[in-house]
Amino acid sequence: MVSDLNSAAPNRRGSKAATSSTRGLVWASGPCLRFGVALLGLRLSLGDVATLGWNAIGVGCAAAVTTMLFGVMWARLLGCDRHLGLLTGGAVGICGASAAMAISAVLPEFEARQRQTIFTVIGVATFSTGAMIFYPIAGDLFNFNSADMGLFIGGTIHDVAQVVGAGYSVSTEAGDLATFVKLVRVAMLVPIVMAIAVYCRLEDRRDGSGVSTRPTFPFFLVGFVGLFALNNVVEIPTIVTDGLSQLATGLLLLAVTALGVRTSLREVASIGWRPICLLAGETVLLAVLILGFLLLSGS
Repeated sequence: MVSDLNSAAPNRRGSKAATSSTRGLVWASGPCLRFGVALLGLRLSLGDVATLGWNAIGVGCAAAVTTMLFGVMWARLLGCDRHLGLLTGGAVGICGASAAMAISAVLPEFEARQRQTIFTVIGVATFSTGAMIFYPIAGDLFNFNSADMGLFIGGTIHDVAQVVGAGYSVSTEAGDLATFVKLVRVAMLVPIVMAIAVYCRLEDRRDGSGVSTRPTFPFFLVGFVGLFALNNVVEIPTIVTDGLSQLATGLLLLAVTALGVRTSLREVASIGWRPICLLAGETVLLAVLILGFLLLSGS
């Protein structure tokens, strides 16, 4: 009896350690990431907009919307549920897992919603990790400068953490511009999720269900915009901006590591080939749209 109790104690300690480790990874890839992104607002200025040009920013937004619409049509052609097309298209076109969770929150209740959301979160994290490695290499093959690389990385990679990892692996300028472009895409989450929520409510009224839905809001975006505005209006001491910039870099590197640890290729492979083809098609389309713009504008 005593030996059983003694053997059970290490198991309980191991279980607690595993739980603490999981919570730490969730915190690092969630609140830690969002706080780090908000601090990046201090790195950017209105000069970044002039460097990229409004045409480039407009193309990035248009490509994100096109990818989401393509996701719905591509899901129908593959025989997947249209809600999965909305989830994956929004995640690829806007901001990865955050978009998937926000869109899932306003979709009507159905049996496969949680499974589709989990697949989308894991899938975009996996594709983003691959893009973080290979997109900078592709940019080098096309001889992109820092501004082009920033638009390519920020306009195509799904999750913010991987955009940051890929951008700053090229150069500081490319990383700053990639983050700026990515957060322009993140800003699109609010109107798009609101539009989906309104559409779902209209469907509920037609069905007579009367289910209430409410979209989530990326509050870290408010912090980013606030710091971005502050940096362009008030002269902040260099020692403060440098210190917060280093803190942001550390937090984002921690988030990238946590996301890599949490990504499970086995779970992605077990979902079936159609949803994986859906995500792959959306990813390729978005990359081709941004790449085509860069090549045509440079010619």
